[in-house]
Amino acid sequence: MELRPSRRSVLAGLLGSSTAASLPGAAWAQATPRRGGSLIVAADSEPRNLNPAIVASNGVFYVASKVIEPLAEQSYDGNGLAPRLATAWHGSPDGRSVTFTLRPGVTWHDGRPFSSADVAFSALEVWKKLQNLGRVVFKDLEAVDTPDATTAVLRFAKPTPFQLIQNALPALTAVVPKHVYEGSDINANPANTRLIGTGPFRFVEHRPGQFYRLERNPNYWDSGKPYLDAIVYRVLPDPGAVAAAIEANQIQLAAFSSVPLADLARIGRVPGVAVVTKGYEGITYQLTVEINHRRKELADVRVRRAISHAIDRKFVVDTVFLGYAETATGPVPKFDKQFHTADVTTPGFDPRRAEALLDEAGYRRGGDGVRFKLRLLPAPFFEQTRQFGDYLRQALRAVGIDAEIVRNDTPGHLRAVYTDHAFDLTVGSPVYRNDPAISTTILYQGGLPPGVPFSNQYGYNDPQMNALIAKAAETVDAGERSRIYRDFQKLAGEQQPIIHVAEFTFISVTRDRLRNVANNPRWATSNWADAWLAS
Repeated sequence: MELRPSRRSVLAGLLGSSTAASLPGAAWAQATPRRGGSLIVAADSEPRNLNPAIVASNGVFYVASKVIEPLAEQSYDGNGLAPRLATAWHGSPDGRSVTFTLRPGVTWHDGRPFSSADVAFSALEVWKKLQNLGRVVFKDLEAVDTPDATTAVLRFAKPTPFQLIQNALPALTAVVPKHVYEGSDINANPANTRLIGTGPFRFVEHRPGQFYRLERNPNYWDSGKPYLDAIVYRVLPDPGAVAAAIEANQIQLAAFSSVPLADLARIGRVPGVAVVTKGYEGITYQLTVEINHRRKELADVRVRRAISHAIDRKFVVDTVFLGYAETATGPVPKFDKQFHTADVTTPGFDPRRAEALLDEAGYRRGGDGVRFKLRLLPAPFFEQTRQFGDYLRQALRAVGIDAEIVRNDTPGHLRAVYTDHAFDLTVGSPVYRNDPAISTTILYQGGLPPGVPFSNQYGYNDPQMNALIAKAAETVDAGERSRIYRDFQKLAGEQQPIIHVAEFTFISVTRDRLRNVANNPRWATSNWADAWLAS
């Protein structure tokens, strides 16, 4: 499910044929994994809440997925899912229940046994009530039966598509210990930053601005794993410092395109360094302009369409992403053949039309050439979101909108956008997780409480859109769900509540000592139990 079929060949052309063979992690495999060693990787942010059961985001998963496990993980094999804390699952024909068989003999890092009670507590008290994405997917969950320690039956008040629940397992079902969280303020529990899980690594230490340290769990249920003694995440927010550190062999992995795309051709020729494009197929990002509809000018669809007309998407793909992206047409990426429709009215690059729409809306240029001023907050998550913020400021200025760029660190940005709503436009990078109901419709659904990150905190609340989202969420028939989501995309194209600019995934740069790289579609956000370092 690669974003571009030609992407790997394009990369090979940039890097030269000598490195093309080093792209798949399997090319470095040895017969017997080596035990021991500390894997040192780059981290460019420090989430204030590391609990993936509450905050389902890749910045959190990058660290927490090694400590806290989901019921299942994505896989290149079989039906696309690999068992983790659940070994089997099946749904009822009426869409009212899903039964999970849980893995026996699993213990938490504090020595207590894992059981169905932990799944029930996580599902009802955390995923359903608190999680940024789960509160939508599990909104109709009414009970979890636990007939024994290794069986959990999720029961829904309304029909809930089994396909949706399966698609949600890797990202939305991180299980936390009931005995640690029960009776506490879950959002304020210290275990949100000092994680306790069942995973292959134990959380040991976080020194702000310096590092996170995880150490091997000697009692991990998958006997003999993990192979590594420790994983250390060095906090390196500067992309130049990341590239220098991997060249100097001070780190062994830079994931999520943290090495600038412009440096790939050079760094790919460094002896002992490999460039890897696999391992992100299940994580497609979307470059977006997110709009505060509380602002009078932006509540006018003509103004939103004008902003969309002001953006040259092809220029953004070619210049910001150096071709490692696709132009976007709407909320469902093109690669998703089941749900995507091309029948969407997307405003193309047309500055003259943008100016005409702004005039029509009553916002004519003043003597200084400015129609009105806005606050623009580029997300600090990636170099590309920061660069696009600079481009967007220029594009808006060309049609008479003066956008002041406001830059924040990650906690400050999340608070400004999702809690305080202190923005007019923000550059976002939401993730599409293979089903619109998991991660995309939450950006359009109205009425969500403030403070939910990566959700609709934009003041957009359209009854027709809400009705489509609600209907799709309880439609069991797969064909009918696809039709509803096509209507959802068409309405989004007409109203432009969020402007979709590009679709992209990522590239990893590693030292070639690191083995079993990119062996599942969410590798950077998976458990790394089988990762190892060659001597």
